[in-house]
Amino acid sequence: MNIRKFIAATAREALREIRSELGEEAIILSNRKTPQGVEIVAMANDEMVPLAGVAAQQPQVGKVEPVEMIERRKTNQAAQDSILGEIKSMHSMLQKQIETLSWNNVQQRDPQRAGMLRRMLNAGFSPLLARQLLAKMPEGNEKGESWIKQVIKRNVRVAGADDDIVARGGVYALIGPTGVGKTTTTAKLAARAVVRYGADKVALLTTDSYRIGAYEQLKIYGKILGVTVHAVKGADDLRLTLAALRHKHLVLIDTVGMGQRDERVSEQSEMFDAAGVQRMLVLNATSGGDTLEDVVRMYYSNKVIGCIATKLDEAANLGAVLDVVVRHRLLMHFMANGQRVPEDLHPVNIEILLHRAFKPVDEKTPFTLEELEFPTMMADSGSEASGEVSYAI
Repeated sequence: MNIRKFIAATAREALREIRSELGEEAIILSNRKTPQGVEIVAMANDEMVPLAGVAAQQPQVGKVEPVEMIERRKTNQAAQDSILGEIKSMHSMLQKQIETLSWNNVQQRDPQRAGMLRRMLNAGFSPLLARQLLAKMPEGNEKGESWIKQVIKRNVRVAGADDDIVARGGVYALIGPTGVGKTTTTAKLAARAVVRYGADKVALLTTDSYRIGAYEQLKIYGKILGVTVHAVKGADDLRLTLAALRHKHLVLIDTVGMGQRDERVSEQSEMFDAAGVQRMLVLNATSGGDTLEDVVRMYYSNKVIGCIATKLDEAANLGAVLDVVVRHRLLMHFMANGQRVPEDLHPVNIEILLHRAFKPVDEKTPFTLEELEFPTMMADSGSEASGEVSYAI
């Protein structure tokens, strides 16, 4: 069995060397402090195969084994499984201890970096993005917040004049879960187009036949703007309606609000694919990071040309929405901060978004992480190497 000993100045450096030589799935057997630094004993995951009983001989086809042999083999297998389970449990426990030790080392060696990590997590950014960006931040950087803001700014993709859907024209559907502001945002975009091109060059559609008053709400906006409003049911109806509206400069489709895990999400996507409709994902800035991550994962496709962040005026922090935009490389087209049509729809101002995201809070909330909670949290979050993304620094 090939067991290796690694000694480094810090736990982070030792883990990096272990992953480089033994792989991401290396098994940590022990760790301790030494005069030279941190000593970690580890082994490659492949070395666990014999313990797992994978190499155990199987009975030959057609050969009848004695009952005693069968029971003995089952007993040996159970013992091996038990050993494997204990080793995995020990590995998990030691991994958490090492991550905690690594975090404590960061706090002592580079308090500026540790402070920025706290700021980012309490602002709503994910541990994954915060860890990856701070790992690249120069040590001893006294302007940590400024550095982080500049990196995020370089990695937020903002739509330019050539990407303006109002100017380009075409057929676009606004998609997303219920309650994110799709209908109001549709009306805001339509109002911009009416001002530029006239009401006769704009049309509104809705696929929402489930929500009470959905069609009526869009029809009211259409009446105010002087544009036609159509309700469509199914792929065939959508194709026929779009064919009749092909002379319009801009056709906007308001979609039914549904949870991101609703099976109708895939049905809706197939309907728009068949009709060649491009999509704009509407992201609610008040949602938590886990919810936004789930929304992007379930709604995103190659037909989604970008996103619009809504409800900025209601969000306590903006870290989560900026986080998913950066990690998923979403192109931000607009940001919305209210219900007024069309006043509360604006071009993306990344400076304002970053200012809001890192603005110090006046008072703590039940969700604010305390100093003593960070070592445990960072240990539980793990390294998440599979989520590594390359960023422009």
